[in-house]
Amino acid sequence: MSKQLLLKIVTSEKVILEELVDQVTISTTEGEITVLPDHIPLVAILGKGDIVAKVNGEDVPFVAVGGFIRVIGDEVAVMADFAEYVASITDYDIEKAKANAKELQEQFDKKEIVDFEHFASELERSLTRTRIADKWKSKKYRR
Repeated sequence: MSKQLLLKIVTSEKVILEELVDQVTISTTEGEITVLPDHIPLVAILGKGDIVAKVNGEDVPFVAVGGFIRVIGDEVAVMADFAEYVASITDYDIEKAKANAKELQEQFDKKEIVDFEHFASELERSLTRTRIADKWKSKKYRR
């Protein structure tokens, strides 16, 4: 049996995933990286985009926004501000995220937003969620 990585994806609210994987590709602020077994130790800032684990040749995609990753030995820890499994995003969720992004943008344009930081993070989450869900809609992956 080939060597694997223990991938942990967590948010402040819950553990999203804790599973042995063959490799994981992660969007960071410096670009996309792929972590394989025996990777050098690494700490990086998590970008907004997808995290794609490979398990037995199947893609297992997640949406993630903000946070950081840590690679030590054969363990990859992703501490995300927001993360969710792509398969759990329904068409209704996508439409809701698009509507939320539109509403937030309108509030900002009308100067109704006082808490810019909260506005920016909510808008970023909605837009990223929509973009990644659309990206994986026509692709084959583990459900």
